[in-house]
Amino acid sequence: MLKGIAASEGIGIGKVMIIEEHSLEYQPKQVADTDAELQRFHDAVDAFCEETMEQAEAVKKSAGEKEAEILMGHIYMMKDPGMVGTMEAQITGGQCAEAAVEQICDMFIEAFSSTGDEVTAQRAADVKDIKTAILSILLGVKVVKISEAPAGTVIVAKEVTPSMTAGINKENIVGIVTETGSQTSHSAILARALEIPAVLSVENATTQLSSGEQLIVDGSEGQVITAPSEAEIQEYTEKRDAFLREKRELENYRGKKTLSASGEEYELFCNIGTPKDAAKAMEADGEGVGLFRTEFLFMDRNALPTEDEQFEAYKQAAIVLKGKGLIIRTLDIGGDKEIPYLGLEKEENPFMGFRAIRYCLKHRDLFKSQLKAILRASAFGDIRIMFPLITAIEELREGKALVEEAKADLRASGIDFDENIKVGVMTETAASGVIAHMLAKEADFFSIGTNDLTGYTMAADRGNSDVAYLYSPFQPSVLMMIQRIIKCATEAGIPVGMCGEAAANPMMIPLLISFGLTEFSVSAPSVLKVRKTISKWTKAEADKVCEKVMSMTTEAEITQYLKDVV
Repeated sequence: MLKGIAASEGIGIGKVMIIEEHSLEYQPKQVADTDAELQRFHDAVDAFCEETMEQAEAVKKSAGEKEAEILMGHIYMMKDPGMVGTMEAQITGGQCAEAAVEQICDMFIEAFSSTGDEVTAQRAADVKDIKTAILSILLGVKVVKISEAPAGTVIVAKEVTPSMTAGINKENIVGIVTETGSQTSHSAILARALEIPAVLSVENATTQLSSGEQLIVDGSEGQVITAPSEAEIQEYTEKRDAFLREKRELENYRGKKTLSASGEEYELFCNIGTPKDAAKAMEADGEGVGLFRTEFLFMDRNALPTEDEQFEAYKQAAIVLKGKGLIIRTLDIGGDKEIPYLGLEKEENPFMGFRAIRYCLKHRDLFKSQLKAILRASAFGDIRIMFPLITAIEELREGKALVEEAKADLRASGIDFDENIKVGVMTETAASGVIAHMLAKEADFFSIGTNDLTGYTMAADRGNSDVAYLYSPFQPSVLMMIQRIIKCATEAGIPVGMCGEAAANPMMIPLLISFGLTEFSVSAPSVLKVRKTISKWTKAEADKVCEKVMSMTTEAEITQYLKDVV
């Protein structure tokens, strides 16, 4: 058995098809006829753009518009005057087209990779995909066609790039195994969109496995079973059938209210990163948006988005939601999210440094521009503002004061907005948990960000394997912090939600019901599953489980107990 990251749930049983990387070696040379070499380069770029556009159309049909945008982004990159112009300058200076493409792409790959930000690192993967495609065209190398894979194929590759997925026939590909990638990588996003079980980051998968051998891919547990016995094939066939049956049964919860078994009603929202994701939330039967991560509007560009650009993005999401709640988190940069053009200085410990609300309060023009855009959009829906990384009451007060300044500016210009817009706090630090009783008196709502709350409470980086045993929302200290935050919100009479990954964890849900959480915000694919899980619990049953859990002293005994009862 091989282990990796569970990236796309489900069970796939089939035969391996190894996707080999073809050699793209060439002999660098100086060229005398630079005009001819420039023409050869431009022909390759044109061919790349035409081919990629066809691939994007194919992905749009098989996986959806959002996933096709990943490939469209490749075209935009190769039409960017900065990138192409630098390549042209290298060729004009006498370099061959291959060397110019490789050198400039490698420069961008290094720049994107060195940020330490997982989202920005995806841009490095995009540039690598572009480099491979253009070099293949220049060198006349034919890329493997996944579209020719027979039924019952498990794709095994170093990585599955966006361009590869264009040829995937969902009817023929039953599983994906890669040597690289994470839960948020493009490989994972595309596998989930195509609903193909996938296990990523399986060490040496392409050399450990052989084309034609039978394989079981367990995308729910992150396991790859090699040379399965008849008994294992039977076992996983039953698991696959049960998984598919459960998926069909989840449709029974579509269009229903989110109710516990004892009748308590909850709001079940979605987390989104772009305005177009709002449509995904609606398609998934989300009851609103509990977290709009606005930093994605600031990425993949060379300058700040204007107030009008932001307004249009927020307005678009509000209109799509048709009056359902939309909580917009103000710019959360720094830490693991770097935006190069903002010129953030390198910090020894960026997670403890100049980020999120701290940055915004020091850059008031940028912050006020965003607040005005949000306020203007509030005339088109039920929009609420949320401040990230609040650690002191002064930050909340200063942020609210800026909201009032932005309101005054809009009034003076005669622009409509929601005068009674709600302003809340993302409670994601130990400090915000400790002073939750103070914050609850001045905030209109809370939303618990369990990812950062766990990291800050446990002083453990989730990306550090040496301290991974500490990074768990089921650590007693984290559970006590969550319980306290919810208790303080309840006593103050304000709503309290959770937008971290733990909100969709079946083992966490009875605890959250008992603690008194009022809103769950999860990824769009998790909506129906969370609604079903909530429907299984009465408040009294959840209280019994909670009482038992909160008397325990270690994460291990808590998780074992919850696995047994959930």
